[in-house]
Amino acid sequence: MSPYDPSAFPPFAVTVDLVVLTVRRHALCALVVRRGEPPFQGRWALPGGFVRDDEDLSTAAARELGEETGLCASDPSAPALPNGAHLEQLATYGDPRRDPRMRVVSVAHLALAPDLPAPRAGGDAHSARWAPVGDLLGQDGGFGREGDQSAPLAFDHARILSDGVERARSKIEYSSLATAFCPAEFTVGELRRVYEAVWGVALDPRNFHRKVTGTPGFLVPSGGTTTRQGGRPAQLFRAGGATLLNPPMLRPEV
Repeated sequence: MSPYDPSAFPPFAVTVDLVVLTVRRHALCALVVRRGEPPFQGRWALPGGFVRDDEDLSTAAARELGEETGLCASDPSAPALPNGAHLEQLATYGDPRRDPRMRVVSVAHLALAPDLPAPRAGGDAHSARWAPVGDLLGQDGGFGREGDQSAPLAFDHARILSDGVERARSKIEYSSLATAFCPAEFTVGELRRVYEAVWGVALDPRNFHRKVTGTPGFLVPSGGTTTRQGGRPAQLFRAGGATLLNPPMLRPEV
């Protein structure tokens, strides 16, 4: 058996790209940055960057998340952090032509967090914003600020975003992940609006209330109430200990 020769294989780089989702103004939104350098200079893209020599993938993704949003990747086994976000690996993308600079393999990650403030741009991005997922993945195949010509997201980021959105839509059916979009204490109505925003459907309030409060371990009453939605005081809940929902919250067929 001949010895392994590293020079016999072409070099390539590894990046992490982030699908950062939040719910703003009752719409599912993703973080996008306008690229300040070639390739695709001036085009909108998902945040991300190259993996450093001394980093593993999860460390690189957590670093990029912190740099782009100021959030920390939350540890499910530890107490919730005020600036914590759910972070998980999504998929790997390795088309040889996905990056015109060189062979680049991207390991995409999905991050979910409650309503987040306006983002700040960093790295090679000179502006950043939250954009409704429906606009980013619209039928016209492009996105731009008002007055700008629409253009597709850079690289293969439209595909990565679409995969991330579908992951979120499917996981909130059978897991408690929808609570990652909510503050530490929330009402059933606020949770319902998360499901409506992620799924893109309207849900019957009474049926939804019955399902989520009747699912063992999904929600735990916090003992307080709020009037931030207007009207009568609404009971506040926090996420329970269940990670899998039984029965699941099945997505309505549209």
